[in-house]
Amino acid sequence: MPSVNIFEAKTNLSKLLESIESGREQEVIIARNGKPIARLVALSTFPIDKRIGVAKGKFRVPDSIDTDNDAIHKLFTGGHE
Repeated sequence: MPSVNIFEAKTNLSKLLESIESGREQEVIIARNGKPIARLVALSTFPIDKRIGVAKGKFRVPDSIDTDNDAIHKLFTGGHE
């Protein structure tokens, strides 16, 4: 994990981003006067907002969730009360 000063980060931002994007570096620490102040990291490859709808068409939602209550009860109790 390399550490760069602010001037170097500004001068080489494109190279630093390419390093992160390619996976050569997991993160780069940006420092001011030798003190770490920020961390440059890649964004996750699957943003949360892209997950909506991933199960679309994978299952059917019943008209009533209570229709199979008796059958479910029998499965849990083995048919015994």
